[in-house]
Amino acid sequence: MRIRLLELTFASVEVWSRVWIPRGLTPSRRAVLVALFAGTAALASPAPRPTLPERLDLQQAIAFALENNFAIRQARERVRAQEGVVTTVTATARPTIAASADYQHSEVTTIQTQTGGTPLFVPVGPSWRMTMTVTQTVLAGGGVRASLRGADLAREAAVLDLQDVIDGALLDVRLRFYDVLLAREQIAVEAQNVELLRTQLHYATARAQAGTISDFERLRAEVAVANATVPLIQSQNELRLRVEDLFRALGFVGDRTDSVRKLPEFLGALAFEPASFDLMAAMTAARTNRPDLRRLEKFVAARETGVTVARSRYYPNLVISGGGELRKGPTDRFRDSSDGLRVGALSRVEVNPRATAGTIIQANSQLEQARLAHSEATLAAEVEVRRAYSAIEQSAELANALRQTVGQAEEAVRLATARFEAGAATQLDVLTAQVMLTKAKTTQIQANHGYNVAVARLRKATGTPDLEYRGSPALEQPSAARAGTAPK
Repeated sequence: MRIRLLELTFASVEVWSRVWIPRGLTPSRRAVLVALFAGTAALASPAPRPTLPERLDLQQAIAFALENNFAIRQARERVRAQEGVVTTVTATARPTIAASADYQHSEVTTIQTQTGGTPLFVPVGPSWRMTMTVTQTVLAGGGVRASLRGADLAREAAVLDLQDVIDGALLDVRLRFYDVLLAREQIAVEAQNVELLRTQLHYATARAQAGTISDFERLRAEVAVANATVPLIQSQNELRLRVEDLFRALGFVGDRTDSVRKLPEFLGALAFEPASFDLMAAMTAARTNRPDLRRLEKFVAARETGVTVARSRYYPNLVISGGGELRKGPTDRFRDSSDGLRVGALSRVEVNPRATAGTIIQANSQLEQARLAHSEATLAAEVEVRRAYSAIEQSAELANALRQTVGQAEEAVRLATARFEAGAATQLDVLTAQVMLTKAKTTQIQANHGYNVAVARLRKATGTPDLEYRGSPALEQPSAARAGTAPK
């Protein structure tokens, strides 16, 4: 489809060129203009929107969200922005080159001020001057080096923030996909319930016509079918809403002109696959692997460099400079120009200990706040692990208990139906058994859903990623090596 769009674009550009490009151009220039207009039209054409497959499983949904989820894309942009900060801070550790040139024609003698405050007398007539200066900070009390380290730590923190956003977004996709499966299975349970009640209505109608039961039994069967239809309609609407939530988590925009979306076929089931988890191992994994805790550790280290930057104001800095100058000589000939080299050094120290002490106090306070935030986040992570672990135990016990209950409820419905057909039971007995079966099945799929959700939350709480994306080039840490020698 994308190739066809490009072909149509080029075709339309060719028609436009035949109308508007002058006929007198050479074939080569005409081809250049056509290619230019074609490239402009191709850039102006909107990019094709990503589409979902007709059959969608959980892994495909996770892979789609990894590329299209809006929160993940925003986190990637924050990493790019932090890359720019690192580049900007790195520039302070490298030499700065400045070049300037000026020309003037004066009818009177003027005085100009050079770099450093030295006056320059410019004679009558034309005059020009070109200068180039190179400056380098060689001593800054450790402030520049600490700033570089802080920028690197901030970049690493942004990468860890991206990992945390990805983990959260993929957990949201997994939970939304489980909700879709739950709604779909709930529809199947309610549809089976309605079908069984319609079968009972058929038996009751036939027996009422034969005179073996009263019309009251038939009316009660009709009411039971009507009452069972309401949960079925609600479950169908719930599925549509859950699908929309899943599309939001995926970052799937689709075609806004369509009032009704074509839903893909969702693959998978809410199976109960019991697994064993160790609480203490999960707590240790959370403290070690969670990207949000590691990001706060980077913030603590960055605040420590901020203290070093604040203390550097107590020490003098030293900047050396060197360059050359070329200006007009006694004649207008270029070979008679005057030239020379210039070397200098500038040292500066702030004699304001009260302001520096205040800056240090502020930096130490920010460091302590970062440490407290890390401790608070660690405690919250431990609580999150305990809650997920408790939810797993509860859901597992409930799912195990309901395995036998569903089988017993199905057997009760079979026996009640057989007794009703034999005239040994009333229709109320059959309806009661059917209601209990529907309730047991609904509780079972909800328990399976709760178990899968609890396992997913425990994986997120322990920092276990859904995909092995953490070794991708987009998440590689920056190299600590810097071109040149950073000032101290």
